[in-house]
Amino acid sequence: MDRLRPRQRPVFSGFTKAEIEKMEKLFMESRELLQSKEFCQKLARNFSSSSGRAGKPIVKWNEVQNWFTTRQQESEVKVPSVTNTYKDESRLPQTCLLNDGDQSCQILKGLVAKVGEKVLDLSELEFEAKSSTDGAWYDVDMFLSHRVTSSGETEVCVRFVGFGAEEDEWVNVKKAVRGLSIPFEHSECCKVMVGGLVLCLQERRDQSIHYDAHVLEIERKTHDIRGCRCLFFIRYDHDCSEETVRLRRLCRVLG
Repeated sequence: MDRLRPRQRPVFSGFTKAEIEKMEKLFMESRELLQSKEFCQKLARNFSSSSGRAGKPIVKWNEVQNWFTTRQQESEVKVPSVTNTYKDESRLPQTCLLNDGDQSCQILKGLVAKVGEKVLDLSELEFEAKSSTDGAWYDVDMFLSHRVTSSGETEVCVRFVGFGAEEDEWVNVKKAVRGLSIPFEHSECCKVMVGGLVLCLQERRDQSIHYDAHVLEIERKTHDIRGCRCLFFIRYDHDCSEETVRLRRLCRVLG
C-alpha cells in the first residue's frame, strides 16, 4: 500500500442488511407516510446514529426516500424484495466468506467470543481490523480466507470497507481483529476513565484515521445544548503523540 486509508466520511455505498430489513418491515406494516420528507429524515437520523453505522458514511433522508420509492415500484410489478432475495444469505454475516468448512466456523466462533456478546443473528456482527501498514483500525467488509502460521497462530485475509482487492491484508486474529468500536454518546462521557483504552480519530490536514489511544487526563465540564464539553488528554499508542480531544472523536473499544 502506498497511501494511508482515511476511514472518515467514505462515500455512501448502500444500506446495511439490518437497515434494509428495518425499512422492509416498515414498508410491509404501513405505506402511508413512508415517502414523506419528515419520516425519511427521522429514519435517516436513526440509521446514522446507530452503532452498526459507526465509521460508515451517514445516511441522507433522500436516500431513504429513494429506497421506499423503488420498493413501491417493485411491489407494483411483483418483484421480490431485497430482503427475500438475500433470505438464505442473511443467515451468515457478510464478514464470513471463509472456506474450508468446520475450521472456518471455529474461527468465526472465536471472533464472536472476542466481541464477548451473545448474538443470535450472525448478520448483526461487525468487526474492525488493524492494518499492518499504518497501525490504524478500519471496518472489515469481509473475511476472505484464513491460514495458520508456522508459530501456530491464525491469520485471516480481510477486505476493508470501501477498498478493493489491492488493499486486502493478512492480519492476526488475536492481535488485530475485534468487534466494531462504538462512538460514545454525549451522556456516556462518564464511561471514559483515566488509563482506559479508546479508539480515537486522529485528525490531520489531509486525512482522519482511527488509532488506539490511552486516556491520560480528563477535564470534566458541564454539558450544554451542544452536548458533552469535557476534554480528554490522550496518548496515541502507535506514535506516542499526545493531544486534547473532545468526546466526539472517541469510540468505545469492544475487545
